[in-house]
Amino acid sequence: MELLIIPLSFITFVILGYDKLQAKNNGWRIPEKVLLLMGVFGGAIGGLLGMKVFHHKTRKNYFWIIYGLAAAVHIGLIVFLKKPNSVENLTHLVPF
Repeated sequence: MELLIIPLSFITFVILGYDKLQAKNNGWRIPEKVLLLMGVFGGAIGGLLGMKVFHHKTRKNYFWIIYGLAAAVHIGLIVFLKKPNSVENLTHLVPF
């Protein structure tokens, strides 16, 4: 799981920095839905760091909420999947 989250977080961090630079220079911007989807699909930690470092999208509460919830889910998944037999313990939930 972290093999997905670490690169996506780095990419999201860089994209937020790029978008901030473009905002300052009136250049081509990254659509908000792309920034949010990057966070949901694995880049939330990088998104939160990018918001703090670049002071970008910090006034938009939905960025804080979506990135925060997604980061909590990502961290929870990493912790859960690192436990021994975590995946095997889910097999009783599958009816077949």
